[in-house]
Amino acid sequence: MSQTHSIAHTFERLQQTFQLGKTRTYAWRKAQLDALQRLLTENEKALCEALAEDLGKSQTEAWTTEVGFLLSDIKHTKKHLKQWMKPSRVSTPIVAQPGRSFIQPEPLGTVLIIGAWNYPIQLTLAPYVAALAAGNCAILKPSELSPASSALMATLIPRYLDGDAISVVEGGKDEAASLLELPFDHIFYTGGDRVGKIVMQAAAKHLTPVTLELGGKSPCIIDSDTDLATSARRVVWGKWTNAGQTCIAPDYLLVERSVTKEFLTLLEQEINRQYGAQPLTSPDYGRVVNRTHFDRIRGYMQQQDVVIGGQVDEAALRIAPTVVLNPDIDSPVMQEEIFGPVMPLLEVSSVQEAFDFVKRRPKPLAGYLFSQRQSVQQQMIDEVSAGSVCINDVMMFMANPELPFGGTGYSGMGRYHGKFGFDTFSHQKSVMKRSFWFDAAIRYAPSSARKRYLLKKLL
Repeated sequence: MSQTHSIAHTFERLQQTFQLGKTRTYAWRKAQLDALQRLLTENEKALCEALAEDLGKSQTEAWTTEVGFLLSDIKHTKKHLKQWMKPSRVSTPIVAQPGRSFIQPEPLGTVLIIGAWNYPIQLTLAPYVAALAAGNCAILKPSELSPASSALMATLIPRYLDGDAISVVEGGKDEAASLLELPFDHIFYTGGDRVGKIVMQAAAKHLTPVTLELGGKSPCIIDSDTDLATSARRVVWGKWTNAGQTCIAPDYLLVERSVTKEFLTLLEQEINRQYGAQPLTSPDYGRVVNRTHFDRIRGYMQQQDVVIGGQVDEAALRIAPTVVLNPDIDSPVMQEEIFGPVMPLLEVSSVQEAFDFVKRRPKPLAGYLFSQRQSVQQQMIDEVSAGSVCINDVMMFMANPELPFGGTGYSGMGRYHGKFGFDTFSHQKSVMKRSFWFDAAIRYAPSSARKRYLLKKLL
């Protein structure tokens, strides 16, 4: 059986499962969430080892950003699932009385989730938590660039979860292309905008809705009126977690000129504090995913004023935390999403100049500001359009399941996390139930002036 035929057969099998209705019950969804929770807890060591093999992640980082994140997501989902599944009562106009109206969430059907390599466990399974909670069948396509994590998920998922309702398809472009030929009820893709356009184009053939979690150049503005030491500590953590391979990591800094020198000193001190004087050998510092990305990121440092870092270990695919000062706006490091451990720092004369700079560029996935001035904080919220905005920290909005996560413009479309993910993978079905005991004649032919008068009063 060819791979394409096998994928089509898997899709048909999942569709048949969905038609049987077994995924619609609370009991089934809860049991599957419990099983996924067991998968993560019973295989924590193997999952962390796979993440170390793929990306050089430390055990602490692997647990915090992937396994622990997912466990927290499942806990939150199980706590609220019964409430999310309930119909929501809405008012019924007088013209439709006697009757009642409500909105009933129902699963979409069979969905496709295409994961990403930078957080290969989290970004494959977190969307699945939402799809599962909503009662869908799903095919998961992990990234082939994180082969250890992909293979482990393909092995573990059939052991713990209902194989009639979920399947893992490994592979690369050919397998992804075969999947995109199928009429899924929803496609959830995490990755870059180039492939995002391919996914959206393929989905259009079947009028399949999509969620695209992309990225972009997330700015980080440093006001002169801020706690510079704490700001530097949080920026270093957010930028160089996973060696900068995070879609919501600060991509570049805009720093008021009056504090640039001090802030650079604090950044360097903080890098040394978190990763040591030789970060390339730090057990807490990850590596670049492969040689292609290593060469791409190293290229960003060429012909730049490297003021911090710059060291590389080609054999280990490691690039030290690096800051380049005032790069040309037209250079690749300022035109492309970096997705790596190089950080451009641009000096600005004022916060207003920083805001103007950001607003002239495509909308990012995240926007960051460090400032103690309430007026500047509000200006950031009011004027900067981004998927998420975080004041005086970076990435921490991800820890709140009550906040939606998703992009806008070139940084993506759609949202998930918590109830927002449940809603993404649900159809909000409108329902009206009416009684037979009263049937007003005014809506029926033949019409008359009196009926028209009454209809104008009622509608």
